[in-house]
Amino acid sequence: MPARLRTALVGLVALLTTAATVAAAAPSAATAPAAPGEQRPGWTLRPAPGDGSRPYAYAEGAPGAVLEDRLTVTNPGTAPLTVRLRPADDPEQGPTERPAQGAAQGVGRWIALAAPAVTVPPRTRADVPYTLTVPAGAAPGDHPAAVLATVTDGAEGRPAQETAVRIRLRVTGPALAALSVEGLAAEGATLRYTLVNRGNTVLEPRVLLTADGLLGTAFRRAARGVPAELRPGQRVAVSETWRGAPALDRVDVRVSATAAGEARAAASVTVTFVPWARLATAALLAAALALLARRAVRRRRSRAGPAASAPQPGTERHLTRAGT
Repeated sequence: MPARLRTALVGLVALLTTAATVAAAAPSAATAPAAPGEQRPGWTLRPAPGDGSRPYAYAEGAPGAVLEDRLTVTNPGTAPLTVRLRPADDPEQGPTERPAQGAAQGVGRWIALAAPAVTVPPRTRADVPYTLTVPAGAAPGDHPAAVLATVTDGAEGRPAQETAVRIRLRVTGPALAALSVEGLAAEGATLRYTLVNRGNTVLEPRVLLTADGLLGTAFRRAARGVPAELRPGQRVAVSETWRGAPALDRVDVRVSATAAGEARAAASVTVTFVPWARLATAALLAAALALLARRAVRRRRSRAGPAASAPQPGTERHLTRAGT
């Protein structure tokens, strides 16, 4: 082998050896810890397989059944991601409404996670199995719950990133759809009432408002501010302002609520619309005009003076006869 070729091969081998040594000594980007304050946008917690095909986890079983499922944590970032998990009773509760230290008080206690936390490598997803044990005395119907996931980036003053997966559990047995409208009241043109789910199934209520006055039907339309979903035992207060309310009328307002399963409820209230401010203004104006008219009449009488008294009939004839 020529000397130049032998020298080039020896140099190339040495260069490759040095590069391999440096690469082994340097920390890998895939395993390097995240810098404090680094954002990890895009991480998700979803029902397995984590592709978004299931908007929520659904389970169904009889009392005493043990149901199994999995959650998927996806980390599209460039740093490892540690996610803390905990069961919750209601996925729609705000952070200040949840029990202290994440202790579930209701259906959340039926959920057992395989691990309270999981570390997901970059550009990877990890599955977390869990079991849902239905108590022997669980009532039939729908029982909503959730699993909350929290990630803290380590920066002071920066809130933790939190998301949730909803779990809808259906305990088999007789289903009861019941709905009620309570506390209907009217304060002027503002209507207030409460929708209550009295059954054991999740309801999607539809509410119709009708108002019949002395002059006919004032309106007939769907109510605003009605929740899209009403869970068993849930109470939702609804307030709505009647735009274009009559100025003077007596109106019977009726709230009719319906939902699947032949759930029906209704309530009514009578509202009297009287323009008290306008009436008071008109009364004050009328009183002022009457007072001015009275004063004007008095002034005319005082200017004319006392009227001369006319002679009595027969008086002049009587005086003439007396002088003759």
